[in-house]
Amino acid sequence: MILVLDFGSQYTQLIARRIRELEVFSEIRPCTTRPDEVDLATLDGIILSGGPSSVSDVDAPAFDSAWLSLGKPVLGVCYGMQLISALNNAPLHTGARREYGLATVSVTSQSPLLKGFETGERITVWMSHGDHVDAPPAGFTLLGQSDSVPVAIIGNEEKKQYALQFHPEVVHTPRGIEILKNFIFDIAGCTHEWTAVDFLESTVAHIKESVAADGNVICGLSGGVDSTVAAVVVNKALDNKLYCIFVDNGLCRKNEAREVEESLGKNGLGLNLHCVDASDRFLSALEGVSDPEQKRKIIGRTFIEVFEDASRDIPNVTHLVQGTLYPDVIESVSVKGPSATIKTHHNVGGLPDRMKLKLIEPFRELFKDEVRRIGRQLGIPEPCIQRQPFPGPGLAVRVLGEITRERLTVLREADAIFHEEVLAEGLYEHLWQSFAVLLPVQSVGVMGDARTYEQTIALRAVTSEDGMTADWAYLPHELLRRTSNRIINEVRGVNRVVLDISSKPPATIEWE
Repeated sequence: MILVLDFGSQYTQLIARRIRELEVFSEIRPCTTRPDEVDLATLDGIILSGGPSSVSDVDAPAFDSAWLSLGKPVLGVCYGMQLISALNNAPLHTGARREYGLATVSVTSQSPLLKGFETGERITVWMSHGDHVDAPPAGFTLLGQSDSVPVAIIGNEEKKQYALQFHPEVVHTPRGIEILKNFIFDIAGCTHEWTAVDFLESTVAHIKESVAADGNVICGLSGGVDSTVAAVVVNKALDNKLYCIFVDNGLCRKNEAREVEESLGKNGLGLNLHCVDASDRFLSALEGVSDPEQKRKIIGRTFIEVFEDASRDIPNVTHLVQGTLYPDVIESVSVKGPSATIKTHHNVGGLPDRMKLKLIEPFRELFKDEVRRIGRQLGIPEPCIQRQPFPGPGLAVRVLGEITRERLTVLREADAIFHEEVLAEGLYEHLWQSFAVLLPVQSVGVMGDARTYEQTIALRAVTSEDGMTADWAYLPHELLRRTSNRIINEVRGVNRVVLDISSKPPATIEWE
């Protein structure tokens, strides 16, 4: 096992994911974890993650330095490098030479960590730091430096302790996976012994142990990849004890409720599916609300209330299944370390304190592409596996401003047209997400020689590997032309269509 100690980086789970892709088991623990809380016999190496704090802060995250005295190989990343250096009395410079984004690091010395790299070679890396180390600690060798900071890679061969100022786990460091491989296999001595099949088997076993023999489970089935695969996994573990509930919250896309029932119910995947029309309840609760955080919390709270009501006819319900993924968690709350909150997600925010059901979240530690691999392992049809992500709050966070039935109708029709055109172009499966947004903006137009003052639709399409970062998609001009023409001609109340060309970061994929 490789243990990742989390100091709050938005990319901590990405480190664990890269390790799992190499078929090595990885576990994330908070940086406050002590060595005596871990089975050291199974531990092959330790990675200290990045984080938003400064080592010099009076309220810097707590860390037991005994981790560095176990004789286990250690790799520090960003904050982890600064921490290792500070604990070895190396000078730390705060804030003077910040680096954010792409940078170039020159390899200055040979090392097992840099096997396959030549001395003097310059490599592209992704930096994200305000502090830096001025000189290697005693016993450490300088292995690399960037154009901006004198110390970018260090290593102590005797202790098998290494550190990087940059992030090797992100795709923006093209050869970062080579560095991780060198640490995991050559230095920590791991072997290829963990796969998605192992994860599936252990998850099924854990679910069986978690639910009492006389207990039943309900699942919030949205029709998306996450909840669908989660439902099939839980159904596999519990046989006939799973009751799936699809809630039509009035915020679904065009024809979505009917499609979910047909594809996932008895005539589709064969799940025990019950559909609940709660659209009036949700839309009444959202009346007059424009703040996006309030929307999310109201929807999350109402969602659970509907489930509590629906579960009353099911005997002895003890658990609720949710398809929560790690990006939902890391952007919402800090569950592993002191990471910054970006926004509240429906699965992890707004839940009432009185909630009576325990949660089963089998994919809380995974990314969507990993869930898709598990879905294929289970034999779920590709149309279900390839569905693009859809936010739990639905169209509520794509109708900017106040939500009304009329505005939802406008967005549904525009979104359906964009969806049809993306499918026709053969791009649907190549895009992470593609959707329409209704803006709280009206503008002047001309239709049939008459002045109009109507609404604006924004088109959003992004490419991404995991949803943590995303680039706006370069869509064919002809596709954009057809989509714009159709929306303006076919959707009453819209006279302008614009294109969102923002990446994440600095923007998020969804507008709210």
